[in-house]
Amino acid sequence: MEETIEDPPTSAVLLDHCHFSQVIFSSVEKFYIPGGDVTCHYTFTQHFIPRRKDWIGIFRVGWKTTREYYTFMWVTLPIDLNNKSAKQQEVQFKAYYLPKDDEYYQFCYVDQDGVVRGASIPFQFRPENEEDILVVTTQGEVEEIEQHNKELCKENQELKDNCVSLQKQNSDMQAELQKKQEELETLQSINKKLELKVKEQKDYWETELLQLKEQNQKMSSENEKMGIRVDQLQAQLSTQEKEMEKLVQGDQDKTEQLEQLKKENDHLFLSLTEQRKDQKKLEQTVEQMKQNETTAMKKQQELMDENFDLSKRLSENKIICNALQREKERLEGENDLLKRENSRLLSYMGLDFNSLPYQVPTSDEGGAGQNPGLVYGNPYSGIQESSSPSPLSIKKCPICKADDICDHILEQQQMQPLCLNCPICDKIFPATEKQIFEDHVFCHSL
Repeated sequence: MEETIEDPPTSAVLLDHCHFSQVIFSSVEKFYIPGGDVTCHYTFTQHFIPRRKDWIGIFRVGWKTTREYYTFMWVTLPIDLNNKSAKQQEVQFKAYYLPKDDEYYQFCYVDQDGVVRGASIPFQFRPENEEDILVVTTQGEVEEIEQHNKELCKENQELKDNCVSLQKQNSDMQAELQKKQEELETLQSINKKLELKVKEQKDYWETELLQLKEQNQKMSSENEKMGIRVDQLQAQLSTQEKEMEKLVQGDQDKTEQLEQLKKENDHLFLSLTEQRKDQKKLEQTVEQMKQNETTAMKKQQELMDENFDLSKRLSENKIICNALQREKERLEGENDLLKRENSRLLSYMGLDFNSLPYQVPTSDEGGAGQNPGLVYGNPYSGIQESSSPSPLSIKKCPICKADDICDHILEQQQMQPLCLNCPICDKIFPATEKQIFEDHVFCHSL
């Protein structure tokens, strides 16, 4: 899972509307199409200085406090506020964070004190009319990722609840353990006091017994007189011994109780260790979910980048096609100009274009639709009739398949030094337009 998103600074008190003009929102549409990202454009006024915790939120129209935001994005601080471009900023809201209903919303700029510094005009999230519907091919993927994100958020919330419960249980057990430790310390203190008291009592008894023995030795001559006193002392000593035995038995009971408390303490410590292990496993599961969601977001970004590259390549191909079409129209215009110039020259020489031995092939003779190039007539054909070509120079015509010299061969011989012929579509270009001819041939390879 990603890092815990920090809640933006808000305020429960709606301040005066006089602050709303310090940040101005521009290019706000009346409605945005669901399923697409929304870019918010805003401009800082001259006297407003943004801070690190400022944010822009989407609020439903009719909000009372800044705590009622639907979603938000942190503001990116410009490097140089004195630059004119730094005053104009933008932030992008992802599609899966946007509202799904058709209520009216508005952008609001909130500073790090929770004060609203600017508000936009209201807008809606609804589709366009039927004739303006935009088909988005990745809508299904976006919805699938959004559903998966909701499931991950739900599982994350359950894990958080379980973690809070375990932490509470852990704190209760620690408090109980602390209480047991205090009781144990109290019992140890009482035990020490009892041991000290028993030792003092024992020393006292030993001292008194020693005194009695000495007194007995001194008073042996008076044994008969003091016999009753001796019996009383012996009875007192027996009673004290019984009390001493009781104290020793109580000390043993306290010792056993102390051992039992130690065992309970060890059991609680083992239980606490197991709970810590379970908590660590839960944290690893949460981290794995973070990584899965990050991978899904990266994959979506790659698909969007690939779609952008394909659109860019399509636009470039359209530009090239339009350029070639304009070049074709220009060349056809030049061809028409050259045809008119040829007719003008023939008229100037006193020759009739229709009376020439060679005419432009029509569509019935074939090749007219495929060879739209310039056709030059032979203005000296009537003058040079007597000069017959050499048999070595006679070639078979590729158009009419004649072995003798025909108008097509004469036309190619006259046009050879003046024109360039396309080897693919037989289109003819003037020799001065060599670069256009090479571009035309290159277009056939596209």
